[in-house]
Amino acid sequence: MLITRIVTALLMLAIFIPALFYSDNTTWALGMLFVTSIACYEWARLVDVNKVMSLAFAAVVFVIGLTLVFFMQEKGFHWFFKQSLFAFSLALLFWGVIVPILMSRIVTIKSKPILLIVGVVVLLPFWMAFVCVKGAGPMILLTLLATVWLSDTAAYFCGKQFGKHKLAPSISPGKTWEGVIGALLAVTAFAAALYFLGHVQLAVFPLLLAVAILGIFGDLFESLIKRQMNKKDSGKILPGHGGILDRIDGILPSLPIAVLFIYLFHYYQVGP
Repeated sequence: MLITRIVTALLMLAIFIPALFYSDNTTWALGMLFVTSIACYEWARLVDVNKVMSLAFAAVVFVIGLTLVFFMQEKGFHWFFKQSLFAFSLALLFWGVIVPILMSRIVTIKSKPILLIVGVVVLLPFWMAFVCVKGAGPMILLTLLATVWLSDTAAYFCGKQFGKHKLAPSISPGKTWEGVIGALLAVTAFAAALYFLGHVQLAVFPLLLAVAILGIFGDLFESLIKRQMNKKDSGKILPGHGGILDRIDGILPSLPIAVLFIYLFHYYQVGP
């Protein structure tokens, strides 16, 4: 299983890295839209929507994205980014207010239309963030993704080695507070390394810590939905990993909100 996970991860990176650095904004946007559409299908299936309606749901999101890409070509990348700010603000409201309430009260959402709306709120800003950060600079995106992956890895190993105090036993029994502390320490060390190498400012410390914490929220939220639907994985498209959703759950909240924070920091530093 571990070998399968490693091989799959390496193959994904072999496709992802060249695409990130060498594709133009439109090609990147369409490629990520395709991946997001698969995640939309997985989300619909995860919340027990039948196959036909799940395909229809993914198709609707794909058409919305395609329309935005068309207008991005017509009106420019800056226009797309301005539209994205609304989606990122909505993501901040959802992940910063609604999700904590749902998780603290272990709320069960039974309405499939509401769950599909949640899927749009979760996945569309995720895609828009990937497009926006690519336009701003590939290294920014790699730094944010590396933060989430490092946090996730550190949380797993620290939790496995030292974990005694459960983080959210009714949602995800395997996660511990020791794992969270390990994740935050690893991300702090990562930010410090970037700072001393001269790649980032001090302001990156709270940003990357926020990204790590949001990644944990994303992981827990997907676990809550899986637990509610009595399912283990969101899909089987990635050998050893499960579905697309299983690989991006930590990025879903962190990337859109990080982009929003970066924009606000830049806005108040140098103006619009």
